[in-house]
Amino acid sequence: MNSTASIVSVDPVIASAKFLKQAFTLKHGLADHPLFKLPRLVELAKSLPRDRIEYNSGKVAVGVKPEDVPKIDMAAEDVIRSIETATAWMVIKMVEEDPEYRALLEAFVEQANLAAGRKAGDYSNLQGFIFVSSANATTPFHLDAEENILIQIRGDKFVRTFDNDDRKLISEEDMEISPSKHRNQKYETWYEERATLHSLKPGDALHMPYMIPHWVSTGDSYSISMAMTWKTPEVLRLNKIRLMNGTLRRFGLPQKPPGVSPAADMMKVIAHDAMRAVIDPIRKSETARKMLRGLIYGRKANYYYETKPKTGM
Repeated sequence: MNSTASIVSVDPVIASAKFLKQAFTLKHGLADHPLFKLPRLVELAKSLPRDRIEYNSGKVAVGVKPEDVPKIDMAAEDVIRSIETATAWMVIKMVEEDPEYRALLEAFVEQANLAAGRKAGDYSNLQGFIFVSSANATTPFHLDAEENILIQIRGDKFVRTFDNDDRKLISEEDMEISPSKHRNQKYETWYEERATLHSLKPGDALHMPYMIPHWVSTGDSYSISMAMTWKTPEVLRLNKIRLMNGTLRRFGLPQKPPGVSPAADMMKVIAHDAMRAVIDPIRKSETARKMLRGLIYGRKANYYYETKPKTGM
């Protein structure tokens, strides 16, 4: 291992061959960082808007249907305080809005990209997602629309990754983006034959490229980890197209996947940018974001506000 700095350690040969293409493990030096202690995470959760935090029971099946995910009727900060006994799964989203986490995220992503031979600043849209999970919790089968390095801070985590070009697992329609679509994907037992298992301990990290299918479980004690994410220019373009495709499908207008019609792709990017220029200034408040999601994509777009368990469960 060649260390580029104290917080990132990666084999440059492996990074050069696999970065942004395939999953691979590396090391980090953040396991004892004070930003990941439970009291600091409670402070972080209390400081962020409610739509930046999502949590539910961690006792779920790998292929659980979104509507069947059990809820937890507790405040977010109480879930963190009782994570050893809460049987919970939580993600605190977009933690880069806090300056301390932003500085750490910027340093880590810059060093990782340089270690892989990328140009300085050859990315944008830095975002951080902190996962706080009870023992033996499951994050169901899903995929994420950004480049990602998952760093393990506390406890053990087991990540199963799959070939992100395998359309027998994830269809092009499943890759479309829409706030009304839950990230959880259908999962069948035979998928496991195609999984690669990555066992992570504190100090370990896993690079997961754009749209790579995966599911995650924790070990016998509670887990803390952080997804350090960013987007390349190509990812930004693909996400614009896939968001337009997902939005148009919601209104009964299914579209061709990215790359099939370059002219149509270009028009979708232009339309996306024009609409965002109008909508983004309105989305600065949580109330406005919630209203716009519900207005355009329906009630399901605000699913993570629900905390009360279903009756009869």
